[in-house]
Amino acid sequence: MPTVGVKRDLLFKALGKTYTDEEFDELCFEFGLELDEITSEKEIISKEQGDCKASEASDIILYKIDVPANRYDLLCLEGLVRGLQVFKNKYAPRYRRVRPASGEPQKLIITKETAAVRPHAVAAVLRNITFTQERYDSFIELQEKLHQNICRKRSLVAIGTHDLDTISGPFTFTAKPPAQICFKPLNQTKEYTAAELMTLYKTDSHLRHYLHIIEDKPVYPVIHDRNGIVLSMPPIINGDHSKINLKTKNVFIECTAMDLTKAKIVLDMMVTMFSEYCSQPTETLSSDFINRKVGINESTEKIAQLLTKMCLKSTATGAGDEIEVEIPPTRSDVIHACDIMEDAAIAYGFNNIVRTTPRTYTVANQFPLNKLTELLRQDLAAAGFTEALNFALCSQEDIADKLGKKIEDTKAIHISNPKTAEFQVARTTLLPGLLKTIAANRKMPLPLKLFEISDVPLTSYVGARNSRRFCAVYYSKSPGFEVIHGLLDRTMQLLEVKPGSTDGYHIRAAEDSTFFPGRCAEIFARGQSVGRLGVLHPDVITRFELTMPCSALEMDLEPFL
Repeated sequence: MPTVGVKRDLLFKALGKTYTDEEFDELCFEFGLELDEITSEKEIISKEQGDCKASEASDIILYKIDVPANRYDLLCLEGLVRGLQVFKNKYAPRYRRVRPASGEPQKLIITKETAAVRPHAVAAVLRNITFTQERYDSFIELQEKLHQNICRKRSLVAIGTHDLDTISGPFTFTAKPPAQICFKPLNQTKEYTAAELMTLYKTDSHLRHYLHIIEDKPVYPVIHDRNGIVLSMPPIINGDHSKINLKTKNVFIECTAMDLTKAKIVLDMMVTMFSEYCSQPTETLSSDFINRKVGINESTEKIAQLLTKMCLKSTATGAGDEIEVEIPPTRSDVIHACDIMEDAAIAYGFNNIVRTTPRTYTVANQFPLNKLTELLRQDLAAAGFTEALNFALCSQEDIADKLGKKIEDTKAIHISNPKTAEFQVARTTLLPGLLKTIAANRKMPLPLKLFEISDVPLTSYVGARNSRRFCAVYYSKSPGFEVIHGLLDRTMQLLEVKPGSTDGYHIRAAEDSTFFPGRCAEIFARGQSVGRLGVLHPDVITRFELTMPCSALEMDLEPFL
């Protein structure tokens, strides 16, 4: 959940009422928020950097408030105050879009060249704004909060704000080779080409984190006005010419994006937090739907009042129990009638909902596969093996090259945009995770005996499915094949499968590039193959940075249910 820091005194001034810490904590809880911490700038710096660094910091009390991840309208002081005021029935905001006095709206022209790097853009203008230092700081902070949340660190959406009175429309969003883009970036004293800027910002503690988004592209996105003045090179930096300040009266806001829907949401947040103007969609639903889902029995008019408290201005239409709900642009989290129902429950108060006995009785049972897993874990630990729990994602190298296999033969599920090389695919076997665990614990006394029972995602006709696997490894100065074989016998005994070639279990010699030639066997149970065991190939052991022989066993547990 995002955490919003607001100055307590400014918050209370905007709310028009002073609360005790306990009273405000209770108000937050009723509204579905959480007052996470009461602190100050001085206290924060003291904790992080020591008392000497905090000596000149402010003692102003700060409230750290946790807000739901999908409530982007609560990421700044203005949004929090507006939401709480509406919740307390102080007022209900209405948003509408107005044309400028000149009658001609500004235009943002998008050229086809942007398709190669950042295809979407939306824009709006805030007119006749009066900035104070607090409002200006909140305006900038909201941009940063949105960048870190819905914008996914500018990779999906980047926001640019400009002083409209310093530039002239129409504006053009295009893409050019880096060498053809030249402008003076924000807070710099001279002009740079785009290529020079990428080099300049590689050492910038803030901007260097965004360079990877476009630095490998043949063209870079750029926005300029009709005179060729560069407004911004999204998602990296704005131009210095159009920067806003406390004297700015008209703000041009542009959002460039990879996702058009998110761009519109972000633009709506920026506009509505500092303006009263925008258009409004509506939704209709019945009071019976809300009463049934929440477990209450309120009139249509009462439910309309509850929804209005949650910034969803609602009225009873008079057609039966129908309610018309206006969904403002600040509430991008409302995408279904169930979201409206949830707000009605919050406004009613979860503590006020009467506990009732369910009309339908069911008997809960443990999921059979999980029950079998829990029983096996206890007995495998009793057999002297230590349980490990590894990540479900791994690198392509872990499940292919290191095991002596080709990645295309693994049928692994690939992550389309992996964050790191360590998490590129979903694991197809539990073995690499256990071998990496051993590699990280090589200084522990030998032998090392580990096991893991977890799911392995596999491709299937419906897309993907999970397969519950059991894997064990024995690592010591000798291979210990007899130890792993003994563990297999004990596991089959626990599963009540007797030795035998027809209705029982048996092993048969097999060839597998992961195992040493002639030291691998396939496990058959009740006529079907369920896994393999053997002594690992020396090359596999070396690739995982191990130096001792190792035996392993891996089998599917689902056939034994």
